[in-house]
Amino acid sequence: MTAYKTYDAVKRIAVLGCGTIGAGWAAYFLARGYDVAAWDPAAGWQDRLRAFIDNARPQLQAVGTATGREGKLETLDTPEAAVSGADFVQENATERAGIKADLYRRIDGALGGDAILATSTSGLILSDLVEGVASAPRFVVGHPFNPPHLIPLVEIVSSKVTDPAAAEWAYGFYAHIGKHPIVVKKEVPGHLANRLQAALWREAFNAVIDDLASVEDINAAISQGPGLRYALMGPHMIFNLTGGKGGIRASLEQFGPAMESWWTTMQATPSFDDNLKSKLIAGIEEEMGNRTIEDLENERDTRLILLLKMLRETKGA
Repeated sequence: MTAYKTYDAVKRIAVLGCGTIGAGWAAYFLARGYDVAAWDPAAGWQDRLRAFIDNARPQLQAVGTATGREGKLETLDTPEAAVSGADFVQENATERAGIKADLYRRIDGALGGDAILATSTSGLILSDLVEGVASAPRFVVGHPFNPPHLIPLVEIVSSKVTDPAAAEWAYGFYAHIGKHPIVVKKEVPGHLANRLQAALWREAFNAVIDDLASVEDINAAISQGPGLRYALMGPHMIFNLTGGKGGIRASLEQFGPAMESWWTTMQATPSFDDNLKSKLIAGIEEEMGNRTIEDLENERDTRLILLLKMLRETKGA
């Protein structure tokens, strides 16, 4: 049985793949005081990574993530060099099974004997990716949400061959560094949170197809309504409060039959045909106005930082 190092013994973290997700992880680890060995196959990635970190640094300071001592960033030319000597590996390669599987085989011999690798895959089945990889028992899913340097959630999923102690270690490590890990007990496409998102998007897309409301008003139906509550408590706890003093028992009795009848009208799965795509694009362009994607990202992050600060200040209140 592998003896995994203590959390305080983790000093160097390898980040493989430094797009939006990987760069967010790198910024977060650095802010927590860990040295980061980064690698990415794209041209010019080093400059983009450093620019992302520079932009994320004041955000991480604002939400209290920064520990005071920032780790050192090292950029490497190969994934083997990045994982060599790393105490933990966060892999963020392109969301394609073949690319990830090839990367795992490539780094297999260079990975330290007690180092755990967590993949940021948003929905792939880890068991399908690790065939023939000797270090596979030390691989887990550690799926974050965008932007990963700000959003606390990390989903932990084991493969069929994952050492339970490795999964437990990963859970504890993410909690140790200030994340909010959850355990998904089974391997399913999309894990858990993305499946919940997909269910909401299904109805949001169907609302566009059925011309139930404008794209802007469909967005507002969530952002100005239930989305505000979901930022405070999850769906089951909110449903518990819906029942007043009677709690979830009263909610199930009062709203259950009506909700079940609604579900019978939600069976249609939307198709991303040209009609839906054109309506979505037109609606979003109208709502965006003169704002750019960068403007929207800044707006999102500014509001998210304020929300995270409020939630942290009122935790347990």
